[in-house]
Amino acid sequence: MFRVVSEPRSRYAQLSRAELATLVPELLLIGQMIDRSGMAWCIQSFGRPEMLQIAIEEWAGCSPLYTRRMQKALNYEGNDIVTIFKGLQLDIGAPPQFMDFRYTVHDRWHGEFHLDHCGALLDVEPMGPDYVKGMCHDIEDPTFDATAVATNPKAQVRPIHRPPRTPADRHPHCAWTVIIDESYPDATSIPALDIVAGTHAATWQLAAIDPTDDGHADYTGPLLSDLDFTAFSHSALVRIADEVVLQMHLLNLSFGIAVRARAKDNTELATQICTKQLTGIAGVGAERIRRALKLPNDFDGLTRVLELHPLFNPAGYVVAEIEGGRLHVHRSPAHEDGSWISLCSPASPEPLQAIATAVDPHIAVTLTGTDDEWTAEFEKSDTAAKEAPEVQVTKFSLGATFEFEERRSIPLTVV
Repeated sequence: MFRVVSEPRSRYAQLSRAELATLVPELLLIGQMIDRSGMAWCIQSFGRPEMLQIAIEEWAGCSPLYTRRMQKALNYEGNDIVTIFKGLQLDIGAPPQFMDFRYTVHDRWHGEFHLDHCGALLDVEPMGPDYVKGMCHDIEDPTFDATAVATNPKAQVRPIHRPPRTPADRHPHCAWTVIIDESYPDATSIPALDIVAGTHAATWQLAAIDPTDDGHADYTGPLLSDLDFTAFSHSALVRIADEVVLQMHLLNLSFGIAVRARAKDNTELATQICTKQLTGIAGVGAERIRRALKLPNDFDGLTRVLELHPLFNPAGYVVAEIEGGRLHVHRSPAHEDGSWISLCSPASPEPLQAIATAVDPHIAVTLTGTDDEWTAEFEKSDTAAKEAPEVQVTKFSLGATFEFEERRSIPLTVV
């Protein structure tokens, strides 16, 4: 059994409203980079065709769940185009600016979007047209519909144009229609969705947003061109941050299901792939969090990064605390789910070391304890740790160094 924690306070509540407004888009981008961290190892073990299927099943097995969670949290539940578009703006599959969705609403049932900048496309274009087609055709077709089905099973997302780009500098990068029509057959879910729906992560209860807090408590009202996270209240931003990290856990759980299906009886291979994925995103995520919040490259900075890292959040789902410079992890609902934290132990310190190295390469990590009850100690080392190969692979993505810009948030009206 895991330790029961009664309504734990969110670890993100320690941040100011301004800090949260900076961190939330960072978390959305970190979530999108999970694929950059994991898919290279899937290609290596199973080949490119199976990697494509893993990606499809990974997203289709979780996005309807977390899309509905965010709709409910921010009170914009509905069955129309605007609801679908609002959901995309708060989806780790479409982080703001890096995946620069521009929306047009014709009426409640007809809309379009195009991408002025697609970081995912720019990541894979150097790999050749087969990889581009795999992402923009094979993966996008079923996963866009899987995301839309969370709002309306009669929704269809279809391309106007998409890569491979002809000419090579075609802009916008792609364009799509979104139509809801009662004559369309219902979109159907995949079996993995039911499995993920049965996890603690899928139904994890988070604190309600305080409607009396200064700022927006929800996303009712018009669709906005760009979400201004500074307009949300502190309470709303805390909830959004926790929802976004739950999106990551759900995506990872779905990824694990797809990987294990290919690994069959080779549980060691499946665990190895999932651990490499975690190590890569752990290091890159830590670096982006530290840089975004201007945290120091020392033990204090490492403590703050650990408190805010998706690996250890939301509080209660992952039971952990830092005392006297030591990180104590206890058996938790995340362990029962087989989520990221279950891949960390004294026998598997690599993800924790990747986080420490991202803060200061001279910080060494030692883990003692059992597989699900352990303590991490951090000591200064004379020797700088080398960046893990898994982190280097993830940094192939432009998302590792992407910088957000300030934008005006403009209400979008029906055209």
